[in-house]
Amino acid sequence: MDTGLLIALLNPTIALALGAAFAVLWSYQRHRPYLAALAVSYCLSAPGFLFQYFTLPVGVAMTKLISNICFAIAACCLSSAIVARYGRRVPYIGIAVMVGGGLAAFCWFMFVQPDLTWRVLATNFGFGGLSLLVAAELRPVRNNGPTEKILFVLSLLSGLNFTARTLIVVIAHGPFPSYDGFYGSSYWTTALLSHALLSLLIALCLFSAAALDVMKTLKAETHTDPLSGILNRRGFEERAARLLEQCDKAGFPVALVLADLDHFKALNDQHGHEAGDRVIVDFAAKLRAATGARGAAGRIGGEEFAVLLPLTDLAAARLFAEAIRTFYSAGTIVGLPGVKVTASFGVAARTGKEGLPPMMRRADEALYKAKKNGRDSVRLSYERPETAFTAEPLAVG
Repeated sequence: MDTGLLIALLNPTIALALGAAFAVLWSYQRHRPYLAALAVSYCLSAPGFLFQYFTLPVGVAMTKLISNICFAIAACCLSSAIVARYGRRVPYIGIAVMVGGGLAAFCWFMFVQPDLTWRVLATNFGFGGLSLLVAAELRPVRNNGPTEKILFVLSLLSGLNFTARTLIVVIAHGPFPSYDGFYGSSYWTTALLSHALLSLLIALCLFSAAALDVMKTLKAETHTDPLSGILNRRGFEERAARLLEQCDKAGFPVALVLADLDHFKALNDQHGHEAGDRVIVDFAAKLRAATGARGAAGRIGGEEFAVLLPLTDLAAARLFAEAIRTFYSAGTIVGLPGVKVTASFGVAARTGKEGLPPMMRRADEALYKAKKNGRDSVRLSYERPETAFTAEPLAVG
């Protein structure tokens, strides 16, 4: 096979393979539309490359126009997908200006004032500007993780490839009077090889990003209680361990609050399990809202919940628990008019470098006291020396 033809077929083959791979990924992750945009982008770039080498029956000029339209749409899809993947607002106007300007300049130097060299420069500068626009959008998030940093660098390299490389090769080679010898020139060879390499690197980086998305989703599912939407026991223990370590290094106080819904079994028996689920969801939502992003809230049992509060001493944790108890007992539950549910609370503050298990034991003892002494109340566990974590709960109010 002719070497030039082999090189010419390299990019469309790679593009189709990548487009098919992203399409398969999207078929399994329909909630990630950026994968569909990537599939469209790579699939459209394949005919773009083919029509650069092969001429359609409509003639050379129209074939080149169709090729560049394919490239333009592919570039729009690729840049939009990358920016959207990282949570940035897609700069549609900027994309339209870069791609539309390059395409308009191509048409001018194709149909109005034919000049192959200026067509090459105009097209490449348009795509180069688009690559640098993507790099600018990724700059604020480039330190968020490895894929962000790599894609930021690749966007810069792509911009330089379209602009600096094109300019250098055109100056060194001289102007292109026609397509005779164009596909054997140093410009075309370097363009195909550099585009193939950058396409592969960008695609691999985006595949890695998609894989990380799946891993994060799976991890979130294994650490989240499906009913309440807050952390399950495993997720709470892992999050609490990290918070305790951070507070230990900084010397900050930490408190633990355990909560248990009162008469929950009777509620289920009287109103049904659906009503019980509504109660759990409602209580978890109030607990999460009160905890905020600073602490950790989790459902650690059927109707038992736990909250770890950094930067919080025993007195502040008591106020937190009292506020939740008062607010919850005085409120109503959506979908259950007339049903009143209360909760009991046990509170323990960290002593020294105490770990989560002894804090849980002390808070649980205080919670048991609250349940035993009438429910709908808060009980505290006094601080103890690090060697003795048993507690005598103190009644509040």
